[in-house]
Amino acid sequence: MALIAGIITLSFRAEKAPANNYPTLPKDSAGSAKAFMSVYKVLMSPRCMNCHPSGNAPLQGDDSHIHTMNVTRGVDGKGIYSERCSNCHQAENAAGLHMPPGNPKWGLPPANMRMVFQGRTPRQLALQLLDPKQNGGRTKAQLIDHMANDDLVGWAWHPGDGRTLPPMSRPAFAAQVRLWIAKGAYAPSAKTK
Repeated sequence: MALIAGIITLSFRAEKAPANNYPTLPKDSAGSAKAFMSVYKVLMSPRCMNCHPSGNAPLQGDDSHIHTMNVTRGVDGKGIYSERCSNCHQAENAAGLHMPPGNPKWGLPPANMRMVFQGRTPRQLALQLLDPKQNGGRTKAQLIDHMANDDLVGWAWHPGDGRTLPPMSRPAFAAQVRLWIAKGAYAPSAKTK
């Protein structure tokens, strides 16, 4: 019971704290790695992984198939030439079943910082997320802010008709991200699957 109260308190405090002033807890490698495994399940869901593919074509659908419009990442992550993401993906989700989802920032990570989730083990993904050379230059506090507050990340929980939601709510996801970092930002062992 005390642990649950502590997590709720941590979540509340972290939500109210500025991104550069997140709470820390005593180092706990097992607790940190366990929290990351919850984060990992969300990041490996189609709503996240489809925009973090191993190749240069976005994925789509709950089965994560290659985008049917034959589009590619481009240098800035927003497509190339006449196949820009914004041609179909407007500022908001289009109405209707399986219609193009939308957000003003729609696109993949840029080519120079691809942030691949697809095919990564929990350990590989945790280490990648923590590495500023691979995560867009983000500190741990900025990583929390990005995962907990960025509206493009938040789109995963408002994906439009016909799309499966991530396996936990966004507040629960944000709490697990904060817990992972607050307990030491440990990567799960290489044996963890």
